Amino acid sequence: MTKTEPEAPESTRVFDELLAEVTTSAGTFGHREHVHLTWLAVHRVGMPAAIALISDGIQRTARYAGAPQKYHVTVSRAWVELIAHHTTAHGQPDFAAFTERHPALLDKRLLTRFYRSATLAGTQARTSWVEPDLAPFPWTAPNQQRPQERKTTRFTSGPRQEPNARGEL
Repeated sequence: MTKTEPEAPESTRVFDELLAEVTTSAGTFGHREHVHLTWLAVHRVGMPAAIALISDGIQRTARYAGAPQKYHVTVSRAWVELIAHHTTAHGQPDFAAFTERHPALLDKRLLTRFYRSATLAGTQARTSWVEPDLAPFPWTAPNQQRPQERKTTRFTSGPRQEPNARGEL
């Protein structure tokens, strides 16, 4: 009787597919590739599921690399929420257009606009979700919806729509 490997859970398969897509074109895996991976995940599964997909995948990758301490709950979720907010508010058909429209997302220090460095360095933020303590995220302004409350944007070949003053298309 031959033993077979158990089939990977769907989320593992999806994460691995997205990671392969990003690393095949990049050759490295820096901050830009993390943003690209997250952008793809938001498009593929929507924001709420992207939080789990990205978090689980990065945590699993860190463990595999022998560096489980590198995984950070707040940083991972905050990046997914920021990228999802910009993806759903100003949907771009490809990653290059997305980063051209939102270059601040390529600054790996962006979270310091929302969090004190001491907060992000703390154990609580590393092991559980912590809300921003310097400035609110963009969707917490009056009349803004959290990214998970928005529908996933699907792209068409029609004319591009610009958001109104409330960020709606």
